[in-house]
Amino acid sequence: MLRFHVITLFPESFSYLGESIIGRAQEAKKIAVSFLNPRDFTTDTHRVTDDKAYGGGPGMVMKAEPVLKAVDKAIGKKSPRRRLANEAGKKNATVVMFTPTGKLFEKETARDFARAGKDIVLVCGRYEGVDERVVDVLRDRGIEVKKISIGPYVLSGGELPAMVFIDAVARHIPGVLGKLESLEETRIASPETYTRPESFTYKKKKYRVPEVLLSGDHKKIEEWRALRKNGAAS
Repeated sequence: MLRFHVITLFPESFSYLGESIIGRAQEAKKIAVSFLNPRDFTTDTHRVTDDKAYGGGPGMVMKAEPVLKAVDKAIGKKSPRRRLANEAGKKNATVVMFTPTGKLFEKETARDFARAGKDIVLVCGRYEGVDERVVDVLRDRGIEVKKISIGPYVLSGGELPAMVFIDAVARHIPGVLGKLESLEETRIASPETYTRPESFTYKKKKYRVPEVLLSGDHKKIEEWRALRKNGAAS
């Protein structure tokens, strides 16, 4: 079972993961997703998790200590087969930090994470990000840290990237997609898809499914999809 440990101030925003393919993957114990809130690892009355940035600038930065304590809790959780908190166990966990300046997250990246089989700790930053000393401390302790970006743009937090990450990685775990797995790996993705009915009329104009998709000729269908993917008009 591949385990995802999500460090987030807003665990309730992850309800999507309980639905559809990812929800079924958890029920089938192909993956497990748990959440830790940095607020639960603060020591002050107001449970503060952020502060002003040194050097000035807009926005707030997430404090290092609550995040580090949450990560410690995640990689120290016991399972029936191992405990990750010891020195050898550190090699069984990877911490992912989401940032627009990180390595671009692609299909191959998702497949590599799935094949590695390590527990994955996802740190969801907020505000202007997370104190960089989180990375320094974890790497000093021999824990693998990877900075990941899902695209060259800024979001309000790491929660959406974390959901994208979990969904994409989980799809590469054997058994998660079921009968769709071989098709998912080999098919040519088309920018255009169709379903029943074969034709319908909207405001007196008839719209039909392309004839090639009705032909039953799989070679021609794949050729058509390849052309459409490359921007051909027909």
